[in-house]
Amino acid sequence: MASFSTSSTYCLSKNVVFLSDFSPLYQFPTQSPRRRFSKKIVSMITQPSSRMPATTGSVKSWMTMTEKLLARTSEKLHVVPGENLWVNVDVLMTNDITGPGAIGVFKREFGENAKANPDYKGVCHIALAQEGHCRPGEVLVGTDSHTCTAGAFGQFASGIGNTDAGFVLGTGKILLKVPPTIRFVLDGEIPNYILAKDLILQVIGEISVAGATYKTMEFVGTAVESLTMEERITLCNMVIEAGGKNGVIPADKTTYDYLKDKTTVHYEPVYSDEQARFLAEYHFDISKLEPLVAKPHSPGNRALARECEDVKIDRVYIGSCTGGKTEDFMAAAKVFLASGKKVKVPTFLVPATQKVWMDLYTIPVPESGGKTCSQIFEDAGCGTPASPSCGACMGGPRDTHARLNEPQVCVSTTNRNFPGRMGHKEGQIYLASPYTAAASALTGHVTDPRNFLQ
Repeated sequence: MASFSTSSTYCLSKNVVFLSDFSPLYQFPTQSPRRRFSKKIVSMITQPSSRMPATTGSVKSWMTMTEKLLARTSEKLHVVPGENLWVNVDVLMTNDITGPGAIGVFKREFGENAKANPDYKGVCHIALAQEGHCRPGEVLVGTDSHTCTAGAFGQFASGIGNTDAGFVLGTGKILLKVPPTIRFVLDGEIPNYILAKDLILQVIGEISVAGATYKTMEFVGTAVESLTMEERITLCNMVIEAGGKNGVIPADKTTYDYLKDKTTVHYEPVYSDEQARFLAEYHFDISKLEPLVAKPHSPGNRALARECEDVKIDRVYIGSCTGGKTEDFMAAAKVFLASGKKVKVPTFLVPATQKVWMDLYTIPVPESGGKTCSQIFEDAGCGTPASPSCGACMGGPRDTHARLNEPQVCVSTTNRNFPGRMGHKEGQIYLASPYTAAASALTGHVTDPRNFLQ
């Protein structure tokens, strides 16, 4: 299903020098300390060079998307992987200003003109997109590892620490090392039972949770082009689960249409050059992909959902920046609607933002006869949608909504399943798409959603 190739012309070791690129024009001989030099002046005749003058102007330097983004914002014509740069930051996100999961957005005018968002919106990564702060061609950094989510808009987005954030607030700049890029080509028509969560679980399962450490993950291909913006957000959101520095998807009409009524800020997208060098390139035929889960205790522990149907579960959790968007809940509602049955285990619903929460009560689900998600969830016996937050995705105190306080088995649309991630250190977390999560809630076992969608 996946094929792999590495570039034979590109090496990323700082200890390697390509002599063909850096050969000296002249080698200076070693002088003996006893040698005396004549003071006599002689005339020297320089032989004309046999090299013809260039006729094509300056040499073109091919770059990837990320290299172009960092070159532009560091005011350089060309950058290469491994190069350290002072980068001008366009947007800083901090989720510590108004409480967990809230956002504070600081734009280019650092200092007296910096603007903070005083209103609680919900999970920062989704609120950033909904509020129009994610734009192609820009650099966005934030104090959370899942800041890479914003790469779905064709921008450089990466998580930083609080000390770095303080420096950005004071200077408007950050020191970054240019990452090499791995390209993932996802082609083929996406089956109606597959979501972006399945795509990223497939990718991480292929390269491992350390397979993209401090590297850019660039996603292209017909399957990627067919994704909605919310599905692209899911794809880039879990780049950090493979160790990636950032994820990026080329901006297109889908991107521009999403931003049309969300921002008036001018932006300029960039794209990888056709001749750009990639560290590696993976190819996937998505038309053959089956629903996946990541078994405990790693996002890279990939397995087919149908191979885990003997796993009895205790609960289902639908939420987080990965799986708590409007379209995620629409997908779950589609499965519940198709089954006409009630869930067999407690099913917790935690919208990512205030807007998502409102959508659950106002937007009719297609082919439902006008029913909203909230009505379908109620009919299926799910819990009432909670207030927007990160919820149990990061565990939290014992009274956190839907936290695992016992060693239970949970199918979750979140992004991490390490021991203790959702609370109890002996909890078993199966990461899955909203389709698979909803199907599992209906049976009480890990379940392939094709049982209800075909």
